[in-house]
Amino acid sequence: MNLHIDHLVLTVRDLDAAIHFYNSVLGMQVVEFSGGRKALKFGRQKMNLHQYGKEFTPHASQPTPGSMDLCFLTDLPIATVTARLKDIGVEIEAGPVPRSGAAGPIQSIYFREPDGNLIEIANAVS
Repeated sequence: MNLHIDHLVLTVRDLDAAIHFYNSVLGMQVVEFSGGRKALKFGRQKMNLHQYGKEFTPHASQPTPGSMDLCFLTDLPIATVTARLKDIGVEIEAGPVPRSGAAGPIQSIYFREPDGNLIEIANAVS
């Protein structure tokens, strides 16, 4: 069986704040699908957004805003990403630091999004 991630579900307190952050800070494309539901598309993946307390069924047994650690790979140099984040007022919590990614070594920075989820942006290290 060959598996890969198609989408994740992110439970958020404020849909508009989440959409604004992921679109304006990370450049994810906002999409609307069945029943007016919202998602954030990036590459060949997407994150469906669930409003806390109004989750689409079925869902996780305890959907909780702020409980995710998410790592995104970018082809932009980490120094460029760091400078851009600082320019728009996003506080870098850690990094750049070496880490171990799914396909090998990565160089990462960490920051938080509106619900407190930890976001990691990384470059593959050759």
